[in-house]
Amino acid sequence: MARCEVCGNDYDKAFEVRTPGVSEGRFFDSFECAIHALSPTCSHCGVRIVGHGVEAGGQPYCCAHCAEAAGAGAIQDRA
Repeated sequence: MARCEVCGNDYDKAFEVRTPGVSEGRFFDSFECAIHALSPTCSHCGVRIVGHGVEAGGQPYCCAHCAEAAGAGAIQDRA
């Protein structure tokens, strides 16, 4: 069994996530914990970015609205 690095649950169905350039994988017991640990946060509202989001000036945003509210111009969500 593997212990989730976020919640500490020792779970027989835990899974490992490997990131290019990192020698060791990270273990989670749920996608919820993996998202909490791995996803970026919106630079404007702080929500976890689970989808594609947008980027402006090197900063991640959950949507074009947040990017524009933070001062980035001409940002569009993908349709």
